[in-house]
Amino acid sequence: QVYLAESGGGSVRAGGSLKLSCEGSGYTSWHKYAMGWFRQAPGKEREGVAVIYTNGNSIHYGDFVKGRFTISQDFSEDGVTMYLQMNNLKSDDTAIYYCAAEWYSDYVWSVAPLSRKSYSYWGQGTQVTVSS
Repeated sequence: QVYLAESGGGSVRAGGSLKLSCEGSGYTSWHKYAMGWFRQAPGKEREGVAVIYTNGNSIHYGDFVKGRFTISQDFSEDGVTMYLQMNNLKSDDTAIYYCAAEWYSDYVWSVAPLSRKSYSYWGQGTQVTVSS
């Protein structure tokens, strides 16, 4: 089983920073999973923010990130913690941020790593609100 739990959301002014965390747990081989952050604003589709596959040392960012966000991972005996450091936040970044995971696939990683349809496991989400 795969369990994902996000934390670290909150309210911040434009230009500020937040760091999100996602704890992955469950009896599984986390090094074989691709993981990522997605977000969904009201009335909009869920979009890929950043995804990571550390076993292959590979990362993809959404075009709108433009160097403002950094995704990373720490593995432990109990599971994995994934982070999203968000700097220079804008009001457009306001959304619910979700953590996602999926068993790694070379094909999916090369074709659609940032597509929400490529991930089966999801956390409950954490709200990020950026005020101007």
